[in-house]
Amino acid sequence: MKKNAIFAFIVGGLFFATSCSSDDDSNPSTTNPSANDVINTVSSGTWRITSYLDSGQDETADFAGYNFTFGASNVLNATNGTNNYSGIWSVTNDDDSADDLDFDILFSSPAPASFQDLSDDWDVVERTSTKVRLRDVSGGNGDTDYLTFEKN
Repeated sequence: MKKNAIFAFIVGGLFFATSCSSDDDSNPSTTNPSANDVINTVSSGTWRITSYLDSGQDETADFAGYNFTFGASNVLNATNGTNNYSGIWSVTNDDDSADDLDFDILFSSPAPASFQDLSDDWDVVERTSTKVRLRDVSGGNGDTDYLTFEKN
């Protein structure tokens, strides 16, 4: 009888241990997305900047009313209905790490200085179906900039 109780306890413990596993990553594409994940996400629809912190200073208002389209052939377009600025974009694996993605943005002249500030090789911090968060650590002074696009 004692052996049956011990056996039942062990089997019950194993069942409990395997059935109560943690699922911390309910949306695996938000962590370590592939370049294709990010490309497919931003290539669909239009996007707006909901946060731009330049060395700790909030400059989000510089992009109020602008919609961004990450189009085919890496063409980037930003428009507010009156002004239209074009550039290029790409998403590639970072040279330093296979898990690190670069989101490259380059606006060409005559885009205003605020759009030129977006021209950089950003690191992808997060990607969901409606949000892409980016970060850039400046090579000059070591300040960190943050940029968030959200889908319209």
